[in-house]
Amino acid sequence: MYPSRLILCFTTLLVLAGCSTTRNPQQPERGEAEVKAQIVQLLPAQVSDRKGWAQDIYTAFDTQKIYPSTENICAVLAVTEQESTYQVDPPVPNMGKIAQDEILRRAGKVHVPAFVVRSALQLRSPTGKTYADRLGAARTEKDLSGIFDDFISMVPLGKTLFGGFNPVHTAGPMQVSIDFAQKQARGYPYTVDGSIRREVFTRRGGMYFGIAHLLGYPVNYDQPLYRFADFNAGWYASRNAAFQAAVSRASGTDLALDGDLIRYGSLLPGTTELAVRSLGAKLDMRNPSIRSQLEQGEQLDFEDTTLYKRVFALADKAAGKPMPRAILPGIVLKSPKITRNLTTAWFAKRVNERYQRCMKR
Repeated sequence: MYPSRLILCFTTLLVLAGCSTTRNPQQPERGEAEVKAQIVQLLPAQVSDRKGWAQDIYTAFDTQKIYPSTENICAVLAVTEQESTYQVDPPVPNMGKIAQDEILRRAGKVHVPAFVVRSALQLRSPTGKTYADRLGAARTEKDLSGIFDDFISMVPLGKTLFGGFNPVHTAGPMQVSIDFAQKQARGYPYTVDGSIRREVFTRRGGMYFGIAHLLGYPVNYDQPLYRFADFNAGWYASRNAAFQAAVSRASGTDLALDGDLIRYGSLLPGTTELAVRSLGAKLDMRNPSIRSQLEQGEQLDFEDTTLYKRVFALADKAAGKPMPRAILPGIVLKSPKITRNLTTAWFAKRVNERYQRCMKR
């Protein structure tokens, strides 16, 4: 074998090892004791109950058949450190005020006067304290989630404002989406304590579903940076943002590179779909085929579609070189908890810095 070909094969194996989550034939079997010992070693020095963290992380890998490579372990540890600094239920500054502001904001949208809301918050909750007192004392999302559950079920105004849905959307040491966890509950290895929502607020549940969200899907990325962006923006957001950039180059249309290929929940075409439609003649594709293939944007197989291949062929030709197949999505992070101008790219880069430090350890 020629040296250049040998180098190419070796590089390919490294890329596969870094981006795959299941074991490939080049990777050795790893025993439970070995994996847990490595997790304990790689955890930052200040983390307490290191064996407990190692057990929960190992169980998540083992149950979900995710290969516990050093790369995968460090990816999990980096996200956890970024999201919570290893706090199972991390405190949020000004949590009570954030919650009350959100309640008043929602009240304003449905034309409920502020004094009506404040009167409702003075009612006694099932704990014996008023909702206002409990909100004032809330320090974490778990505190807030429990208050909202009571408020929605006990106060008629709660259903008016929240429609029966708890507005606390993320939880646990990896700040994973509760909606995602509820959809991924099949195969959960622990006895559920009341509900999956409550499980996400625990270390074992938060790590299990967080690892599923970070590593539980196949990708063709050449570096973990894009998985970190996807963790923040959604599966395949980095791949889809690159596709949007290719559509923009081929069509001359400015697009938001946010990874959303269609307008979800609507049959009406969004800006990306309209831009692709404008290329219909060059792609030799009709609108129904374009739509059906864009709908595969949350799957790895989207990369095998005629649409994906033809769009990149046009874009590569227009650029005079291969366009990137993954880029950091251009998303500004918005949340009542966020007080700075942060983006998905910022998040991914911060996590990647922690990942690189972990790999050096």
